[in-house]
Amino acid sequence: MLFKKKTGGILKTGRGFCSVVVPAAGSSSRMEGVDKIFAELDGVPVLVRTVMALSKCKSVSEIIVVTRREDIPRTAMIFAQYGLSKVTRLTHGGDTRAESVMNGINEVSKKAKVIAIHDGARPFVTPEIVEEVIKTAAEYNAAVPAVQVKDTVKTVKNGKVVSTPDRSELYAVQTPQAFDADLIRGAMKNAADRKLSITDDSMAAEAIGGEVRIVPGSYENIKITTPEDMVIGEAILKRRKETE
Repeated sequence: MLFKKKTGGILKTGRGFCSVVVPAAGSSSRMEGVDKIFAELDGVPVLVRTVMALSKCKSVSEIIVVTRREDIPRTAMIFAQYGLSKVTRLTHGGDTRAESVMNGINEVSKKAKVIAIHDGARPFVTPEIVEEVIKTAAEYNAAVPAVQVKDTVKTVKNGKVVSTPDRSELYAVQTPQAFDADLIRGAMKNAADRKLSITDDSMAAEAIGGEVRIVPGSYENIKITTPEDMVIGEAILKRRKETE
């Protein structure tokens, strides 16, 4: 019952309050000594670009950013500089992504009906994707954006190919991932209690039997993970400027 379509989305009735948790407490271990959150794309820090993109969305009521404890003062100062008023709270991260997300969820307004989670290092998300994910989560309890994989994917064990999954059934999942507020609270608590190793938040919902809906993502909605991604990011910005 909990995971079936609701009659009328909460956002359609005007009673919706969506909080977005932005985990940004990672170690940037693959960035060769560069902190990806504060690294600049065309003069603007990655995290600022991410929060700016979320702030443009009408369905986003508040933003909670989770960062390293020692980075909270610097982050607050930068947000104030850019006038990012939808950020209502900054909190510190945990030892794992799941812990960091849970810390953010604990700071969410009690009015929240939908909670979305979006990577702090994913600055190219569009308002259209955010709005569609939130709307779908309001109707079906859980939604994620995704794109079909372009390459053939192999299952490998001990250096040997075991199988080749059907590429038409494989999708690369992105963020934001949005959920009914009570669902994601329960799902993340279950993941923490069982010490589940989750690589994205929808896995926590799946672990308690949740049905997760897919909405179209974008191949531009990349996550900044390596120095090469910064180069790609600059190219995306250039292309967007040229088409404005």
